[in-house]
Amino acid sequence: MSAGSSLGALGRVVRSGVGRRRVQTLVVALATLMSVASAVVAGSLVVASSAPFDHAFARGHGAHLTAQIDAGKATAAQAAATAHLPGVAAAAGPFPVAVVAPATARVGPLPRLTVAGRPSPGGPVDRLEVTAGRWASAANEIVLPADLPPEVAQLGSTLALPGGRTLTVVGRAHSVTGSADAWMTPAGVAALGKAGTSATTQMLYRFSGSPGKSALTADRARLRTALPPGALLGGQTYLDVKQAADREAATFVPFLMAFGALGLAMAVIVVAGVVGGAVGANLRRIGVLKAIGCTPAEIVRAYVAQALVPAAAGTLLGVVLGNLVAYPLLGDVQRVYGTTGLAVAWWVDATVAAGALLVVAAAALVPALRAGRLRTVEAIAVGRAPGTGRGRRAHRLVGRLPLPRTVSLGLATPFARPVRSASMLLAVAFGTAAATFAIGLAVSLNTIGAARDPDAAAAVTVMPAGPGPQDAAPQNAGPQNAGPRGSSAGPPTLDESKVRAAITAQPGTASFYGVSDAQVTVAGVVGPVEAHLYRGDLRAGAYEIIAGRWITGPGQAVVPTRFLEVTGHRIGDTITVRDANTTVRLRIVGEAFDLRNAGMRVHAAAASFAGAKDPQGVDSYLIRLKPGVSVASYVTGLNAALRTAGAEAMPSSGGVGSVIAVLDSLAALLTLMLVTVAGLGVLNAVVLDTRERVHDLGVCKAIGMSPRQTVAMVLASVAGLGAAGGLAGLPVGVALHHLVMPLMGDAAGTRLTHHMVAVYGVPLLVPLALGGIAIAVLGALLPAGWAAKARTATALRTE
Repeated sequence: MSAGSSLGALGRVVRSGVGRRRVQTLVVALATLMSVASAVVAGSLVVASSAPFDHAFARGHGAHLTAQIDAGKATAAQAAATAHLPGVAAAAGPFPVAVVAPATARVGPLPRLTVAGRPSPGGPVDRLEVTAGRWASAANEIVLPADLPPEVAQLGSTLALPGGRTLTVVGRAHSVTGSADAWMTPAGVAALGKAGTSATTQMLYRFSGSPGKSALTADRARLRTALPPGALLGGQTYLDVKQAADREAATFVPFLMAFGALGLAMAVIVVAGVVGGAVGANLRRIGVLKAIGCTPAEIVRAYVAQALVPAAAGTLLGVVLGNLVAYPLLGDVQRVYGTTGLAVAWWVDATVAAGALLVVAAAALVPALRAGRLRTVEAIAVGRAPGTGRGRRAHRLVGRLPLPRTVSLGLATPFARPVRSASMLLAVAFGTAAATFAIGLAVSLNTIGAARDPDAAAAVTVMPAGPGPQDAAPQNAGPQNAGPRGSSAGPPTLDESKVRAAITAQPGTASFYGVSDAQVTVAGVVGPVEAHLYRGDLRAGAYEIIAGRWITGPGQAVVPTRFLEVTGHRIGDTITVRDANTTVRLRIVGEAFDLRNAGMRVHAAAASFAGAKDPQGVDSYLIRLKPGVSVASYVTGLNAALRTAGAEAMPSSGGVGSVIAVLDSLAALLTLMLVTVAGLGVLNAVVLDTRERVHDLGVCKAIGMSPRQTVAMVLASVAGLGAAGGLAGLPVGVALHHLVMPLMGDAAGTRLTHHMVAVYGVPLLVPLALGGIAIAVLGALLPAGWAAKARTATALRTE
């Protein structure tokens, strides 16, 4: 056979195989589409979670370390001398630093801002990007952060400071390492006086190379030694800022990678099963092709090509779908980084597409090689019938069971084609694993959602009558996403004694506590930290504790994982917290699961700040009710008692966080794709089996088997494999969940508690184990219906 005719014949064989086996073609295309789409999304987020920050950091000469130095213990000359320490490649400063609490006529008080005094936005370290307006040139001018909403303080507007001083907003700027919240001239910061200044200076350092966490820890220790004792208040590394910027996008990556791995495994199993089934069902055809001159190599290429054609279509559609899903997520990443122009990198699409086609080719190669090795005479003689005697022992054993004959015939059927049955079992197992993983993920995320805000567990909330603090200023009114305190314009306050008396006297009250949010400063931390203060029953407001314990009285603090990582503190350490004119020392007694305010929060008893000026008092009271008490009736009765207290009771409302909602939706979508592909794998195997046994089905119908019994026999042929696949996939899904959840916690900047991960109980595992049977039965319904409708005479004539 000439080369041209050989290629033409090979093309006809491929086209014929793809066109005739439509179910198998669809299965390969969908399996490839799903795995490619998952890989594109995961790969894009992995790239987006690192490259933008790295590029912006290099472009802006970001600071590897931002040090806060006590100006009362170290002179400016001593601070400047640290620029010559070993390993320091460049340094800037010292810059005077002040913490101010400005207010605008439009929205009232703003969150407290850490203001650095810099003569210009440039310099050897942390070159600021002026995004609007200009740099401050006079002592009464200020440059605000770029991410502050424009409606809060427009260019040209004024900020009022305590003491009657005003500042004019002349520009907006962005620091890639977040060295400060706002900037003025050095003289302007020095002139702040009693308007919130503290005797603190700032030094910015760049070290040689790209230092990691351990190297930066050593650099910070070296700096502490070079300064007078106690002079170094704290130091924030660029890794802290990078981690905060990466957190939201990086949260998606572990579970997407897990689904991508499941999709890749499913693609391999399904493609190998489809090609193997095609080889087994076309032995006579292969023998004929060899008899007319096709070489073994051409046979192998033909069957690999029959898998690659639908795989190529699935890859193309998968790349498109992956891009469509990835772009909204990349929009979130852009908002995190304050940058634009993020897109799916072309090389991610190319790499995923090439990798998918290689995987499909490799999966198809093994059964294709089997086709190439078949002897011509044997292939023509054997045809597509199962091997002699294969499955007879299983038929005899199953036939002894007290089951209807149609069911026992179906249960023994898989033993006639063990390789095909193994492929079906693996598809069901991975489909069950995907469903187990996704449902466990959903339960964990819902548990995490409830743990994020224990205040939402209260049935009733008591607030000041009329607009509360949150109505006085727009959301996210500052770079640190400050809470109500410092963002209201004189809201009504509660008469606390009357409110407590009314709640205590109201029938149905189980427990209650008061909460208020204050913007405080913590020694060694750049920017404000939110203090969540409690009054009353401290235990009722407890957050999920990762380590240590919850607060039991004044002088104690519980902080999130992120706070410990940024400050370098541990449980048992003491931190210095300043609220208004009061400075207190709090001992850290516990690590809480808390993601609010980027994990920079301090939970403490309000009694710890007894000397602080607190004009707002309690922001709200949270009430938990006794079992069986009607919330509506309780609220009605309590409001009648609160009429003279300037307060109003209302049912509490809690919602699912946006990130959790997106993760749930993505998990549901990807799981549906995986389970569908698993069902299609079953469909492919049952279609092949039914076509091979069509003559036997005709005989059964001729001796009296009804259509309903035919359906039962076909479904029974997959039920056993479904049960075995479900039991095999269950531990895989559980193990994957236990691996991925801690990784997602690390990406979010927190550790997880035990019950957030250990979500699989018997009530959940039993239906999940039965899910394998459901996948197998659903996949077999269509060919079972086809077999039931086949005419007896037509089936008997089919060989």
